[in-house]
Amino acid sequence: MPMDFHWFLPTNGDSRDIVGGGHGVPVGAAGGVRPLTIGYLGQIARSAEQLGFVGALTPTGAWCEDAWLTTAMLTEATERLKFLVAFRPGLISPTLAAQMASTFQRLSGGRLLLNVVTGGESHEQRQFGDFLDKDARYARTGEFLSIVNRLLRGETVTHAGEHLRVENAVLSRVPQTRPAIYFGGSSPAAGPVAAEHADVYLTWGEPPAKVAEKLAWIRTLKPDMRFGIRLHVITRDTAEQAWAEADRLLQNVSAQDIATVQAGLNRSESVGQRRMLELHGGNRDGLVVSPNLWAGVGLVRGGAGTALVGSHAEVADRIEEYAALGIDEFILSGYPHLEEAYWFGEGVLPELRRRGLWSHPAGDRGTSAGAIPFAGVPIPTPS
Repeated sequence: MPMDFHWFLPTNGDSRDIVGGGHGVPVGAAGGVRPLTIGYLGQIARSAEQLGFVGALTPTGAWCEDAWLTTAMLTEATERLKFLVAFRPGLISPTLAAQMASTFQRLSGGRLLLNVVTGGESHEQRQFGDFLDKDARYARTGEFLSIVNRLLRGETVTHAGEHLRVENAVLSRVPQTRPAIYFGGSSPAAGPVAAEHADVYLTWGEPPAKVAEKLAWIRTLKPDMRFGIRLHVITRDTAEQAWAEADRLLQNVSAQDIATVQAGLNRSESVGQRRMLELHGGNRDGLVVSPNLWAGVGLVRGGAGTALVGSHAEVADRIEEYAALGIDEFILSGYPHLEEAYWFGEGVLPELRRRGLWSHPAGDRGTSAGAIPFAGVPIPTPS
């Protein structure tokens, strides 16, 4: 199968610095935030679509705008781009979630993807009225996805489980194509849920050897699983320019910023977050944890904390390396998101196309000079 690339919609604001907020990080912990507008998100979404990204991830949490509502607005601003909507099972009825997914899928022309986030922070879950512990949340997620998948297949569902109960639930309209389900989780309880219910298992950007171990674990549970990886990216015409940009991102980050953010993240219940923290240990030294893999983002941001940094060819090399392990989908982001989408789309994607590893999802429209403009400027056809 070909590699797919997705971009990211910063629904808590954007910045030329590493943005604070999210995943247990206090808002404003680092960098100045560009206020969020639907117009700016539309710019990012349209640019991602034109450059050749298949979809765009929208996060979920108390720290950002609602993913369902935001992406529904953006379907009118785009034509092909899919929306990977992150949501937390258990905060709404599984029948209502299936109905929302069905409506979105049908009215958008099949452009919904579902990113299931079980929730790794009990204190945040309690803000939404969820008082289950972590293992119970995973058990509930399994029940939730079982109900949702059956409803989206057109079944009438009666379910009486430990956490959820529905009786004669049915959708009046079933989408022609069920939205693919993306699921991440590094704790032992996550694997069986992913294997039973997910189409794509997601991991954060760890060194290739660590990623290989995680993929091998999931393959023992579901041999035909599709895999995705979540990374930031800093790519430029030369490696020197890319690393200079990485250095610039940390220039305005103080020792107090790092200490504040790390104190919050060290309280996290997430195994995946702990693995991210272990890459840098809260220290500015030794942030290059693998060739072209930089852990600096994780000093002041929760969740995905690593970035691919280098020239376009070097970043393409690393993507090819992850693909050789079995990664099929790359979910990327960068600061600011509009600018970094441009660098990746005009630098790395053409390099991957030259290697025969990627093709524009719009087909010929994505390879003809001038047919897919970015910000009014024709994209040159690679020689």
